[in-house]
Amino acid sequence: MITNNQFDKFKKDFDSLVEHYREKYSVEREINWSTYEREYSERLKAAVNEMRSIAEEANYLLLLNLKCIGKPTETPYVDKVLMLLLKDIFKVSNRKMANFLSVFSPFTKVSASYKTVERLYSDPIISMIVHNMFVVIIDRKGIKHANITGDGTGYSLTVTKHYSTNVRKEDKERTFVYSFAFMDLDTHIYVGYGTGLRSEKEAFNNAKTMMQGFGIEVDSVRLDRYYSHQSILAEFEKNTKIYILPKSNTTINGSKKWHEIWKSMMYDTTSYLGEYYKRENSESGFSGDKRSNDWKIWQRRDDRISTSLMCKGLWHNLLWYGRD
Repeated sequence: MITNNQFDKFKKDFDSLVEHYREKYSVEREINWSTYEREYSERLKAAVNEMRSIAEEANYLLLLNLKCIGKPTETPYVDKVLMLLLKDIFKVSNRKMANFLSVFSPFTKVSASYKTVERLYSDPIISMIVHNMFVVIIDRKGIKHANITGDGTGYSLTVTKHYSTNVRKEDKERTFVYSFAFMDLDTHIYVGYGTGLRSEKEAFNNAKTMMQGFGIEVDSVRLDRYYSHQSILAEFEKNTKIYILPKSNTTINGSKKWHEIWKSMMYDTTSYLGEYYKRENSESGFSGDKRSNDWKIWQRRDDRISTSLMCKGLWHNLLWYGRD
């Protein structure tokens, strides 16, 4: 049984233990940009080849669950979803995307005005198909059990002087929105992805709800110190191994599982830190997302912001889908 005095002494020495681990075991990863660009090009080509079939299957799942979604639109919903995804990967404005569609309309038979492109972000059918594309990818990859890492990040909102004067003051002052992703360590696929307009915790809750909806059993999870409190145990099943690092005010008092977490950390520190620092995959995942899809959100309405963020998470999965 670990005493409070033993645990307090361990916390005092813990930062030096972490530093020792990093010096001995961590490897500085320098990006070989020529290799990165070649691999990215191959992954993008594979993603583009698969995205229509994934979108069509996602749309089919929607039709199975919705008896009627209204009168068929002139442009099929699958094409509308692909339109938004291509806009995101090209990092272009609504107007430029509309111009692209005009240029290629002789080949694609798809055209739209820039206002039409913007309105797609608030179409609930579009949002449901995007969500179902996560479902299709996870199902095709056969992810039923997962060892995961979770982390959140912020995206910058672009607010101009033309921002409507009747928008609430707190929304005008909001400059960042948040996303949270649970990544399967074996495939690097996001098995839970959520957005938060007010806080990272909101995004965390939405990502967890999505993951639970997929029916994925979480064998282990790694979270940063923001989540290093005893209430985190209630967020996951009792058999899920949780890897977190103690805050300065953490105590060992609590449930048996809480005690076991710190016991494992104290008696097998190197192995524990080795598991915890697999969190670096989350950080590199978000870094790759922002290189691919930009770190800014150009939409202003809440529903459109959420859809834009979900497209970024979906692109992550598309780019990892075809990779072994």
